Amino acid sequence: MDCCAPSNYTEEVRTNCPSCKNKGKNVQLITLKSLLKASALETIVPDTSYFFCPNSSCSTVYFSGDHLQSFTEDNMKVPVYQKNLGMDVPVCYCFNWTRERLLQAATTDQQPADRIKAHVQAGRCGCEVNNPQGVCCLGNVNAFVRGLNEV
Repeated sequence: MDCCAPSNYTEEVRTNCPSCKNKGKNVQLITLKSLLKASALETIVPDTSYFFCPNSSCSTVYFSGDHLQSFTEDNMKVPVYQKNLGMDVPVCYCFNWTRERLLQAATTDQQPADRIKAHVQAGRCGCEVNNPQGVCCLGNVNAFVRGLNEV
């Protein structure tokens, strides 16, 4: 190859977590800007792709596609549902449905998923800035409630 020829090289984006090797999920920069503590926020590179590691046994929350950066729950303003088993940790970040609140709702006739869905349909959610995954939490809520029903 001629060293003076234009290059078609593009930066490789690796979507597997550098810590656990599981596939990460792409997350918008606005999510990191909203949820990282100032000390971590000061280090992000705005034109880099970032990914969320959903593996509950991995300490990495976010990592960059070039694998030069990673952030743990210590870098976060909020506890991360997938990484923290506490009962006071939100499953739905927008409307503060914690594990404890969902457990209490399961003993009554409340339908948390239906209530959350109504808020989402009314345009009240802000998952991209509240949920560390950067996406709707209804999947997490439904999975948690299903798990309660299986016990």
